[in-house]
Amino acid sequence: MYKKVIVYTSSDCVECTYVKQMLTDVGVSFESRDITSNQEFQREVEKFGFMGVPVTVVGDTAIKGFTLELVEIIESLKHKE
Repeated sequence: MYKKVIVYTSSDCVECTYVKQMLTDVGVSFESRDITSNQEFQREVEKFGFMGVPVTVVGDTAIKGFTLELVEIIESLKHKE
């Protein structure tokens, strides 16, 4: 089953760009939420227990940064879309 993907980002975040590019490269659709343009998005990030971005949410899982765990989840998603 397809899981919704949300990437919390900011305009000056290099790691955010990497996450969004990888998702795009493997054909996984996602919603991008810029925390600098909407305070509610920042509060959502904080509810996951993080202060900064990128935070990628896949279903019920939130991952901070551009990590091996995130890469593995993205790889698994590309086979399900």
